[in-house]
Amino acid sequence: MLTGDILAREFTRIVSQYYPQIGELLNYSHVKVIHRQWGRPAKRLQYIGIYCSEEMMTYLQVHQNSLREIAENMGLVQVVLLNATRLLRDPMSKLKQADPRLWLELHLLAA
Repeated sequence: MLTGDILAREFTRIVSQYYPQIGELLNYSHVKVIHRQWGRPAKRLQYIGIYCSEEMMTYLQVHQNSLREIAENMGLVQVVLLNATRLLRDPMSKLKQADPRLWLELHLLAA
C-alpha cells in the first residue's frame, strides 16, 4: 500500500507533467493525502488536501475539475482546497499540537 507522502508526490508530479501551469501553482502550496473513515461498516476514504494561501486559492479553484479528474484516476475520492491563512488564525485549531511540521509549513505559505 502506498503511503500518503508518496501519493501526494505522485499527484504533484502528474499534475506538473500534464498541466504545467497548475503544477507551478502547486509549488506554492502544500499537498497532503488525508485519510478518513466513513459509514457503517467503516469505509476508508483517501482524498487530496491542498493547503494554500487565500490568493492562491482563487487560481486553483479555476482548475479544480482538472485536479479532481487526476485524483479520481489515481483512486482518490476528491480534491479539497484548504485556506492555510484561515486555518492558522483559527483560535480553536489544534493543528499546532497534532502536526507541528505542517503548522510550520503553513506559516511559510501564508506569509
